[in-house]
Amino acid sequence: MKILKWLDVGLKRVEEAILALSIITITVMVAGNTVSRNLNMGSWAFTEEISQLALYMATFMGISYVARQGRHISMSAVFDNVPYKPRKALALIIPFVTAIILFVLAFYSYEYVMSVYNSGRTTSALRFPYYWMLIWAPIGFTLGGIQFLRNFWVNVRNKEVYLAAERKDYASDSEVENPTNI
Repeated sequence: MKILKWLDVGLKRVEEAILALSIITITVMVAGNTVSRNLNMGSWAFTEEISQLALYMATFMGISYVARQGRHISMSAVFDNVPYKPRKALALIIPFVTAIILFVLAFYSYEYVMSVYNSGRTTSALRFPYYWMLIWAPIGFTLGGIQFLRNFWVNVRNKEVYLAAERKDYASDSEVENPTNI
């Protein structure tokens, strides 16, 4: 169990680093290109490709990170207004089904990445393999699926309702705004 905790903490740090790096990269590319254009030094030809790569990284690595934190988008009108037993059932069904969907998406996105890899397609400005852009989809879907399975397992093992492995479901909005265990 200790090694799983260590791996989980390591994965969380890697996710945070990738997300931070990708957001900083997007900012530098867009702002730098704007400044360069406005100083009549011309546009950077590679800005779009680097920004696109960083956007893919942030989007797909973000799936796992927000699932871990319980901060993903959800339609919770029913979930928030039902008694404990149906809420607990939903807390088991929703992450399990979501994990299955993410694993299916990971499979299909991997198949697509492999077809792009086999085609030898490259980007136009930097000429790097285009599958480098796309590889983040199966990675993100797989890690997101693992996080949702983790969320499912936390609800199986605990009597309380958890929105994520690191976030309990709270009774009042004031507790949600200032949770103590995040």
